[in-house]
Amino acid sequence: MVPEDPSTAPHTPVDPDGVDPYAWLEDVSGPAALAWVREQDARTHHLIGSGESFETTESAILAVLDSDEKIPDVSQIGEHLYNFWRDATHQRGLWRRTTLDSYRTDSPDWETVLDLDALAADEGVGWVWHGASLLRPTPDQLAAGQPWRRALVDLSVAGSDADVTREFDVVEKRFLPAPDGFERATDNDDPASGGAKGGLAWADEDTVYVFTDEGPGTTTTSGYPRIVRLWRRGTRLAEAVTVYEGREDDLYISGRRVRTPGFELDVVSRSIAFYRSETYLVSDVGMPGQELTRLDVPESAEVGFHREWMLVELRDDWLGHPAGSLLAVLLDRFVAGSRDFEVLFEPTPTTSLAGVTWTRHHLVVNALDDVKNRVHVLTPHDDGTWVRTEFPATDPVATVGVRAVDTQDSDEVWVVTTGYLTPTTLHRATIGDAGLTALKSAPAFFDAAGLVADQHFATSDDGTRVPYVVVGREDVLRGAAGPAPTLLYGYGGFEVSLTPSYSGSTGRAWLERGGVYVVANIRGGGEYGPAWHQAALREHRHRAYEDFAAVARDLVTRGITTREHLGAQGGSNGGLLVGNMLTRYPDLFGAIVIQVPLLDMRRYPQLLAGASWMAEYGDPDDPAQWEWLRAYSPYHQLTAGTAYPPVLLLTSTRDDRVHPGHARKAAALLDAIGADVTYYENIEGGHGGAATNAQAAHMAALAWEFLGRRLGLAGAGSAAGA
Repeated sequence: MVPEDPSTAPHTPVDPDGVDPYAWLEDVSGPAALAWVREQDARTHHLIGSGESFETTESAILAVLDSDEKIPDVSQIGEHLYNFWRDATHQRGLWRRTTLDSYRTDSPDWETVLDLDALAADEGVGWVWHGASLLRPTPDQLAAGQPWRRALVDLSVAGSDADVTREFDVVEKRFLPAPDGFERATDNDDPASGGAKGGLAWADEDTVYVFTDEGPGTTTTSGYPRIVRLWRRGTRLAEAVTVYEGREDDLYISGRRVRTPGFELDVVSRSIAFYRSETYLVSDVGMPGQELTRLDVPESAEVGFHREWMLVELRDDWLGHPAGSLLAVLLDRFVAGSRDFEVLFEPTPTTSLAGVTWTRHHLVVNALDDVKNRVHVLTPHDDGTWVRTEFPATDPVATVGVRAVDTQDSDEVWVVTTGYLTPTTLHRATIGDAGLTALKSAPAFFDAAGLVADQHFATSDDGTRVPYVVVGREDVLRGAAGPAPTLLYGYGGFEVSLTPSYSGSTGRAWLERGGVYVVANIRGGGEYGPAWHQAALREHRHRAYEDFAAVARDLVTRGITTREHLGAQGGSNGGLLVGNMLTRYPDLFGAIVIQVPLLDMRRYPQLLAGASWMAEYGDPDDPAQWEWLRAYSPYHQLTAGTAYPPVLLLTSTRDDRVHPGHARKAAALLDAIGADVTYYENIEGGHGGAATNAQAAHMAALAWEFLGRRLGLAGAGSAAGA
């Protein structure tokens, strides 16, 4: 790799207050930057993206992603189950539907609603599915036999976060063009030119909430919508009535209508920053007498509504209730001044709230206990009390996900169980029944014979016990053989919990071939609730990195692997994590894969959505905060003469969340100081890195092949010249 001006190649860390020699690579689609990208991609394909080993791995992964035996993830809408599906024939995907009776069979009869491949070909746009929202008919319409008909379909160009919304008739299977139908951020003459961050949300059949980029002054500094309006069918967007306008330095403003008959609510959400928000109830919405009432809960709390109830999930202590608690109160009483809450969940040192889902009459509570799911049911009674009952038993070591089939009319739930070595199973259950009914089970995509999954705890620098799960051959993990090539994965941010899940790709590309896979539940995540997350915020970020390094050392101490055979991988915030492994702990790893990463913490608030993450990391324009940010800004810590392990950087040109400039600049700098660096950038894909299964398989195969060669995995291609 060659920087624009080789004479400026730094051999000491990049000066954050001086001229950045690689700033030109921040020009996402600039000719010079894209020429550099194409050169690196060609080099990477020559080094690791070809040959029998790579092609075998890529084909094995693509076969999993395209398999017809995968469980179609469905949502019940009226009498139909809807699913979005990609396979080898439908690379962009099909939005399709079937009935429950048909879905129960081995070969459901699917009816295509929208073919994205055909739409992309017809319009000449590489559309990527972002989802759809269907309007529930009113009780009178349902009684009269009216079908669910109107949908708001979100489509992205090439996978970016920015997207368009177009109204779609699911009966006639056609888009409704403006002015008859709602369209957001579209240009009929050039559909590919449209797209903005934001969305539409149904208020009623002829009205939507709209929050989107409408030009100067309508977005926040993070690039998200600042204004929410009520938009009536047949009118221009400019005529939509403003419901609420936030501040420019807010994060995101949105609106919605809770349409449960008898419990209708109009709600505006003002996201001030990550972990800080305000919720308003709106009366006479869109009318001259409109009034907004702010709910008096902490800005750090999250609120939800179901019929007469309001739930409050705490991130900080409040009114004597500890952070991590879940509280319930009758909404009318709360608005009238009552603070007499029912405590539905209170954390312990080992437990945290993983999620809740309402059915018509019940609340299903999903908790984590040392990163293992524990599920129970709470039922409110007319006297205001709540009765607890047990949920049907599931695999005690698998991840369990529960979501309602229909929150308004049903007490049925979908239940998904999955584990590192246990293929995913989809169940359907009715709350109150004794057991679960398995509807679909995914096949075993790899041979798990002789493999086990163990949980261990490492001790971090400050004495904190850090859980991690290690998956591999039993003889290696139990000390009878080894060491083995090992990949350590982590994230450690934004209160995201990493729980077990089945991956046919990981199994085929790594576990079957003798590799060991490890997931670290480090601080910054949500595995032990808000306190676990807050322990690694801002100036305390180093704790997440110390946790990850402690797990790496523990793996070596246990004899599972050695430094030369240990790799690290992470993406997005996890890319920042492993970027810090590169700069802080280069002696612990034999190879590192960094995906769609943050790496320049001096510039990150100026790059795309970066300003929205200052609550997580800090403000580099504040000198005091820059002191800690600089310490974990990998781009500013890279120095010539350091023995860095080989590193692969992967990103996407269309990533409009984390700017590709982070990865580009770090790769160019690493090359300039003589490090062993490989770089690949996918043109499509957004923050997920890929827009199709084929692209996803290609990106994954690059990572697995790189790791296999560098860490000595059996059967991996030669590392010579790489």
